[in-house]
Amino acid sequence: MLNRIRIVLVQTYHPGNIGASARAMKTMGLSDLVLVAPRQFPDEEATRLAAGATDLLDDCRVVDSLSEAIGDCVQVIGASARLRSLPLPCYHAPNRMAAELWQRLPEGPVAIVFGRERYGLTNEEISHCTHQLNIPANPDYGVLNLSQAVQIVAYETFRQSRTEEAAQQPHRANGPYPTVEQLEYFYDHLHRALDSAGFLTQPHAKTEAHLRALFARAEPSRKELSILRGVLNALESRNPSE
Repeated sequence: MLNRIRIVLVQTYHPGNIGASARAMKTMGLSDLVLVAPRQFPDEEATRLAAGATDLLDDCRVVDSLSEAIGDCVQVIGASARLRSLPLPCYHAPNRMAAELWQRLPEGPVAIVFGRERYGLTNEEISHCTHQLNIPANPDYGVLNLSQAVQIVAYETFRQSRTEEAAQQPHRANGPYPTVEQLEYFYDHLHRALDSAGFLTQPHAKTEAHLRALFARAEPSRKELSILRGVLNALESRNPSE
């Protein structure tokens, strides 16, 4: 299942961090690397720091946007040193994250997203995630290099793969899970329905952000998402005069 775990690096500034992250991944059996709009790649520094993991650099995908990197994933975890205001479910320990994402892997890829070296992921990028991850560190100096953060996460997923419990982990009863792309179609549909009903009259209330967080916590299956879209279709087809 390790090949279904995707590491996504967003707008990496230093190419050496890309190479070091590839090396961190390969030592723990991960191979799916996606780069979102890197400042400079390919680059000799990335190749040098990848050491024996240059095959990951050769095979990685380079895309223009985060949505391209995660559209087919059933779970997207945004790693962040500081928690954002969005009330998404958050893992405060990488080992717990690894245990729970293992339950998703039979349904499809899971992405773990890392942001820029200086300021991480934006609120907009976090909003495209289903979960957040915070790596505990020294509160007086909790500064992790990008590749160090990737190494910690990669180690925990590898450790999870080695446990007997992971091999025998039962599927959740309400699966399979929708992809991020399917969730975005639902959110677009929800926006149209709410807008048509005149519900979105106070933009400052962040109503849609709270609804996204609600559905992220609920983790609807594909069948449940289909039912929700059916409800929206039924509401939209009603005659307003009735």
